[in-house]
Amino acid sequence: MSSTRPREEFDWRAAHDRVWATLDWLAEQNREHERLLKLRAREAEQRAREQDRRNEEADRRAKEADRRAKERAKEQDRRAEEADRRGKEHDRRLRKLDNLFNSQWGKLIEALVDGDLVPLLRARDIKVTHTSTNMKLEFEGYRREVDIVAVDGSVVVAVEVKTTLKVADVDYFLEMLPHFQDLAPEYRHHTVYGAVAYLKADQSSDAYAQKKGLFVIRATGSSASITNRAEFRPRAFG
Repeated sequence: MSSTRPREEFDWRAAHDRVWATLDWLAEQNREHERLLKLRAREAEQRAREQDRRNEEADRRAKEADRRAKERAKEQDRRAEEADRRGKEHDRRLRKLDNLFNSQWGKLIEALVDGDLVPLLRARDIKVTHTSTNMKLEFEGYRREVDIVAVDGSVVVAVEVKTTLKVADVDYFLEMLPHFQDLAPEYRHHTVYGAVAYLKADQSSDAYAQKKGLFVIRATGSSASITNRAEFRPRAFG
């Protein structure tokens, strides 16, 4: 006699609950996934905005740096132009002063040679027979230039001409005079005297020159005069 096992009854309610539980879980997972996607999207958007801001800031700084560089270049150009202008103005003034100096110096020499020098020296018993100007002299590598040389039979007077006479000019001239006969051997047997001629004297250089035994000739306008006293005796340098 066979027996039949009773069939288990399918629990539709439990299955239904499981299905809905699964669907709820899937829906929750989908919502979490969407939340994460939105979060990542917002983060990506935020990063993009931050990168855009940084790019804009970098671009602004680059433009500012370029503007400043252009301003510096423009300022440097302006300063260079100003320096060039000042340099040209300085050169112009130097040329003007040089032309003025050369003009005054040349006129002074011309006035002395063609006018007063010879009679002034003759009044001091130096019977000048001829004069030379701008004598360039050299002896054993030692070079000097004498502005005026006035000569009589046994005496030669070397004259240093300055528009403005200074003590340093007198000393420089005095350093040359003992060597004059070596520089100009044709006057080796002459007595050598020195003289300074000027339009203006600084630092009491005229009195200093006289104390050193030089004739002192002061030019005033179109005339000149020896300022040494009548009893003055010049120093002989050879």
